[in-house]
Amino acid sequence: MASERRLKGGVLAAVAGLLALAACAGAAADSPRLLVLCALAALPLAGLLWHAMNGLVSRSAVRAELRDPLPVDQQSLVDNALALEARLEHAPIALFRVETAGTVSPLNANARRLVAPGRAADPADLYRQLAAQPLDVRGMIGFDTERGVERALVSVSALTLHGSAQRLAALMPVESELEAEALNAWRQLVHVLTHEIMNSLTPVASLSRTAHELLEEFRAGLPDDVSADLVTALDAISRRADSLVAFVGSYRSLSNLPAPNPERVRLAELFERVSALVDPAWRARGGRTAFSVEPATLELMVDAGQLEQALINLLKNAFEATALVAGAEAHVVARLGRGARLRIEVGDNGAGVPDALVAHIFTPFFTTKKQGGGIGLAMVRQLIHGNGGTVRYAKSVSAGARFIVSF
Repeated sequence: MASERRLKGGVLAAVAGLLALAACAGAAADSPRLLVLCALAALPLAGLLWHAMNGLVSRSAVRAELRDPLPVDQQSLVDNALALEARLEHAPIALFRVETAGTVSPLNANARRLVAPGRAADPADLYRQLAAQPLDVRGMIGFDTERGVERALVSVSALTLHGSAQRLAALMPVESELEAEALNAWRQLVHVLTHEIMNSLTPVASLSRTAHELLEEFRAGLPDDVSADLVTALDAISRRADSLVAFVGSYRSLSNLPAPNPERVRLAELFERVSALVDPAWRARGGRTAFSVEPATLELMVDAGQLEQALINLLKNAFEATALVAGAEAHVVARLGRGARLRIEVGDNGAGVPDALVAHIFTPFFTTKKQGGGIGLAMVRQLIHGNGGTVRYAKSVSAGARFIVSF
């Protein structure tokens, strides 16, 4: 457009110059010398006019050629190719091209996002796994991301383009769906178990209290040893029933978490509230906690109460894990990771989690503590997942445990 405007300006300038010279020549008709000078001055203006007019004519021809419609069959092929390209670009799975030499390259938007900063931590390793996949066999692969190990379904097909053999790999991450299904299955199981157990325990507890009251009324007519045995038995039944009711009630809370109520939360302020709740206990036994937010202005759309509860549960675990550690400490750090993902790290200097147990620590009912119920970390996962995040255990480079919460 700019070059076309310059050509039109040149035409106007040349025409104006020629008109001016023509006027001068008319005024100097009686002077041959002036006429010659006017003619010589007109030559470059005429050349400029010819060049500008030639450029405009050429551009008009090109535009006219572009405006000419393609034949119907060719236009249909072009439209179909463009539509197919748009569908592949926005397909809900990640597509990769695998060359015969093992070179892998992303083909659509989902594939490019998958290997962008913040997703696959090592794209080269993901490419190697894709290149090694057999043809026409659907399988599952895992790759490291900022949110932990992510599993994905992968299938590879063979095709030939322009005489060149290639493979097309389709990859669909399913980690979040699998985790959601697992959480839902556990929630339903816990709900059924607690409902059925409570239905059985409640009448047992009630009947044991009633039997104890009846025994008090009629124990005068019973031998002392029989009366004492009955009192002991009924007390034991009553205590165990009440204990089981309380125990099952704690699991009922796992299956009946309220829906999150997200709001904009300043993490620095939330950390201050959590610190005020947990720090006194740490300091009372000579330990300490440290909270930091980098940068201090970090905000998050989350249910503040549920995130606080999740952090308190993680710090409670850290407190128990460092009970025998001199100079026990825990740290909570919030910062932005790769791909602008928010990460909250909760770590301690305790013994850490044995490798053999890492896969089970978030499972409801699983515990290694004598007095534990196996609900703490399961509750953490429920709370974090309900707010759109994930939580994983990461092996610390030094001593202690390290949990990564990602949003």
